[in-house]
Amino acid sequence: MLRWRSLSPLWPDVVLAALVLGPLFAPFLAASNFLFLPQIAQIIYTMGNHVCPQPDMGLMLAPPWKMAVCMRCYGTLCGVLLTRWWIQRSPTGCEWYWLPQYGLRGFLVATLLMLFYPLEWALQHYGVWSYSNWVVFPFGAIAGLGLGLLIMPLLYPKQRLATSR
Repeated sequence: MLRWRSLSPLWPDVVLAALVLGPLFAPFLAASNFLFLPQIAQIIYTMGNHVCPQPDMGLMLAPPWKMAVCMRCYGTLCGVLLTRWWIQRSPTGCEWYWLPQYGLRGFLVATLLMLFYPLEWALQHYGVWSYSNWVVFPFGAIAGLGLGLLIMPLLYPKQRLATSR
């Protein structure tokens, strides 16, 4: 029998998997017309419309259906996913790049990295460059790295303590 404590690190992984896979699967679910799958796609698109500043710029995956978020948002999710992979491979969870150990300074570094997302959006909005997936994805990924480097050690403290003993 599984204990509740053994399941506690599972909920962030379930949420992260849903956030990463949802925008990718939404176009295929919407195009399927099978039972309740289009309704699930509609829920994903609704969520994407509320969190993404440019959901209409998503990649066309199953014409006429696009991804539920733009590539800037998806880059952010990929950056967080990368840090999840790093924390899994981290021997102690206290390496120099995990930001919570630095207190306010770590929070400020994370905030600076996360500001790459609105910086790119503002530069695009004010005409410095036009929308390009090749530009927005790396800016989103940097923001996701900042977020992940801050939150992953906080979401997986038991794993960190277990591996350091």
